[in-house]
Amino acid sequence: MKNLQLWLIRHGATEWALNGRHTGSTDLPLLPQGEKEATALAPLLKDVAFVAVLSSPLQRAQRTCALAGLGMSAEILPELIEWGYGKYEGITTAEIRQTVPKWNIWDQGCPDGEDATDVQARCERIIERALAITSNGDIALFAHGHILRALTGTWLGLGAAAGRLFKLDTGSICILGFEKEQRVITRWNTTGASSF
Repeated sequence: MKNLQLWLIRHGATEWALNGRHTGSTDLPLLPQGEKEATALAPLLKDVAFVAVLSSPLQRAQRTCALAGLGMSAEILPELIEWGYGKYEGITTAEIRQTVPKWNIWDQGCPDGEDATDVQARCERIIERALAITSNGDIALFAHGHILRALTGTWLGLGAAAGRLFKLDTGSICILGFEKEQRVITRWNTTGASSF
């Protein structure tokens, strides 16, 4: 039986996260609210003996990792970068739908960016990396909303596009693990403000 747990930690709030602009590779800092969200994670993480701490290369994820108390042990994992939004970088879904009615990222992807198939391949590499590190223990992954949702769908065997089913707030923790041999969600969308 595997005792591996993946702790998915979404970065704190940024300006674009709050106003719904797709933020892929644009390297935005945390807002003061995002810094508070990240700091509030520290008490939830302080007693966990992580086997590894992996972070997206973007500053919003790395800063969240540092404020949550795990920055000193973090390793950058490029695959944890957010979904590549291509031409949709920095604009909202409502703006996209002015020219592409009923667009959603899970089905149509992004021109000059990634689609769910591309992202699923990355998620599979992230999971392979985690499983290569350990089959028993906890691994923290600091990253972004869409990639973590896609990772969850991939973990469950539903595919990256199933990420559409998982709401994920800024400054939140989710845990993926096993029940017997079955991959499961152990905890979802917990924030520092909620009970753990």
